[in-house]
Formats: sequence, structure tokens, C-alpha cells
Amino acid sequence: MIDVHAHYVPPGLVERLQKEGSRYGVSVVETEPACHALHFASGLRLRPFFAKLIEEPATRVASMTAAGIDREILSTWTDMHAHGLDVAQGTAWHRLLNESLAELAQRHGPHFSLLASGYLPDAAQAARELEYAVTQLGAVGAVAATNVEGTNLGELPLDEYWAAAVELRVPVFLHPVQPNPTPRTRRFAMNQVVQYTVDTTLCVGSLIGAGVLDRFPGLELILSHGGGTVPYVIGRFDVMFQRSDRAAAGIAATSPPSAYLRRMYYDTILHDPRALRYLADRVGIERLVIGSDDSFPPADHDPLASLRAAGFSAEEMHRIGETNPRRLFRLP
Repeated sequence: MIDVHAHYVPPGLVERLQKEGSRYGVSVVETEPACHALHFASGLRLRPFFAKLIEEPATRVASMTAAGIDREILSTWTDMHAHGLDVAQGTAWHRLLNESLAELAQRHGPHFSLLASGYLPDAAQAARELEYAVTQLGAVGAVAATNVEGTNLGELPLDEYWAAAVELRVPVFLHPVQPNPTPRTRRFAMNQVVQYTVDTTLCVGSLIGAGVLDRFPGLELILSHGGGTVPYVIGRFDVMFQRSDRAAAGIAATSPPSAYLRRMYYDTILHDPRALRYLADRVGIERLVIGSDDSFPPADHDPLASLRAAGFSAEEMHRIGETNPRRLFRLP
């Protein structure tokens, strides 16, 4: 089975940053013994690394095997994308992230594949990095944070980046980013529960509304956390599409938002079998892929059990865990 939503930071990356982090505008701060956090020249301060995020590869493989997962499609922690860095540092930073994951994937063969990140404030540079990562590093797709310094992706001039993904025939995994909780989400775990899912919804709404999916009909998007709230509030999207002054609202989409639901893919991290079954009924089993969110507190530690709890048959589970991701990522 293939897990398309898993995060990892190669342990060697921290060691390298301790020696030459200034080149990338990054410093490693030991917040307590053997516990490190990244601080960026842009002013961004990240939470300390969770131990599982930087565990040894053999430990990760053992936990995957125990959960029935054969391969993880790895992406970096999107909070680390640090789009507030300047162009030179941001470009070098994402190259380092991609090469670090590629080295891991190459050393551990069939267990890991990588999704490449890029410096999205410069679409041309992000497109070049994606091409390099796919053609030279073996990346099977891209990962993009759902906002860049607070701006939705659909409101940014990213057409060159989307075009590169289509040309290279690789999907883009959209993952929320909110390294610093807003005042209203600081408590009660609402940053993870609410802010992250809303961030995905805002991103998707902006991509549909801005006409990105119309301009790039071949663009394949994967939505994390079951699509945020998108599949569940899609009726409200449609109503406002019909009733709004579209020109005044900046809506460039040519179809109601619900028409785009089956254009996208969705991971299975919902933690509720009824919600997962609704998602399958709404978008089709052919649009579901297994996700665990491995390394973080909201992770699904037994994604196959979640599929069984939702009533999927063995054949349907095989489609979700094998057929769909192999087709999407063009894996043998």
C-alpha cells in the first residue's frame, strides 16, 4: 500500500544546517537538549521538530511495515517552505530540501518517493526547480503550501508553475501552512483542527474562482486532510457562484465549483468513517488515495483500519491504496 501524505526531515539536514545554515538564511536553535527548531532570516520561527519527523530511516520503515504501508510519498513540512526568504536564499533552500529527500529516496529504494517543493514567490524559479527535481532527482510530484505569506495560491501569478506541472505530467499536493496560530486558534488544538482545514478550503476556492483549473485542464491536484472542508461546503460554493455578481467578485470559473470536485484527488485523513464514506460517494473511489500525515499529532496511525471502518471492500481498498496512487504518480 502507498501512503501519499507523509512528512519527513532527513536527520542529516539538521546537521548540515548547523554548519552552513547562514547560506540559506536558516539557523538551528536548540530549544532544549537534543531538541531543535529552525529560525529563518525572514523572522519566521518554527516549532521544535517532533522526534518522529527526524527519526532514523530504519525506524520509519519499521513503523510503515507495521501499518501495512510499503511506500511513503514524502514531502517536507510545509511550514519549512519559508517563502518570506529572499529569492536567492529561498531558491537555494528549496534545492537543499529536495536534494536531501532525493538522497534518502535513492538510498532506501522502494520505501520512499519524494514530492518536490519550490520557491513560489518566483513562479519561474519554482517551475525550474520542479523540472530539475523531476528530471534529475526522480521526484514523482510537487508539494505546494496552500498560501504564500498569507496570499491564496489562486491570487498569485503562478501560471508558469502550473504549466510546468502539466508539462512534466506530475500532480501537485496542496498542504496547508500555518506555522504561527492566529489569536483565535491558539488554544484547544484549533490550529490543527480548524485553521489547517480552512486554509486548504481557501486555497481550493481561490484556484477554482480564479479560473486556474479552467486554464490548466490537465492539472492534477491532491488535497490533504480529505479536502479540508471543500467537499462538505461545496453547496455553498455553488449557491454563491449562481447568485454572485461574478465580475465584481472576481470569479473567472466557467462552471459551478462542484463541477471541479472530481478533477481533484483527496487523501483519507478524516478520522471519521462516515465522513470518509461521504467523501467517496461525493467524488468517487477513483479519486481517493491513502494518507497518514505521518510524523504529526493528527496522524492516522492505522489508515488501513480507517478504510475498513468506512466499509470499503478489499478490492476498493486496493484501488485506494495501490491502483489510484500508481496511476496518479505514474509508478510502475
